[in-house]
Amino acid sequence: MKDQRGATATRKRNRRGEGGRLREEIVDAAVELLDETGDERTITLRSVARRVGIAAPSIYAHFPDQPAIMLAVVRRAFGELEEALRSAVRGAGGDPRERLYALCRAYLDFARTHPERYRTMFGGLWTPTLGESSVTEEQLTGLGEANMRILGDALAECVAAGASTSTDPAADAIALWLGLHGLAHQRAVTAVFPGPEDIGDRMIPALARLRED
Repeated sequence: MKDQRGATATRKRNRRGEGGRLREEIVDAAVELLDETGDERTITLRSVARRVGIAAPSIYAHFPDQPAIMLAVVRRAFGELEEALRSAVRGAGGDPRERLYALCRAYLDFARTHPERYRTMFGGLWTPTLGESSVTEEQLTGLGEANMRILGDALAECVAAGASTSTDPAADAIALWLGLHGLAHQRAVTAVFPGPEDIGDRMIPALARLRED
């Protein structure tokens, strides 16, 4: 928290039982630093504590180390992506084909509007060496599972409706995600992306094996 002069303000102590609020404030601060700088290396225990207005050792009651904070940041980002995907599906109506297109476009839009978070979600500099931090392999491999299920379910619905010729929706959903991720990543890391503006809409039907209208 900063006052009007930009100086770090002293944070008021939480009342008993409000420790969860401080934990969220720590994550909020880390997300703000990531969005502002685009560099995971700026997210340190000291920089986060300074942003929140607490002493750095106070963080240890909620996070054992910096990678644990980054894991919380990434989990929040995946949760935001999941909500964006579900919202797109809800708003697309009853046509499975349109729901799949809406889902894919929402995915690409999230990466476009949150490039710093997107880069960090899929690796980046924060990913710790297993065994050297509190973050476990199970925690890393579980990231994004809900989002993958949403994509797989949408493609399976297209198959059931006869809109897709896929004979293995689970595998083709992975192929579709890899295509979306590749496009999203390139747009997130380069200022000038070659190719037509509608490359996403060209790619989706091919990878999802959608029938021509």
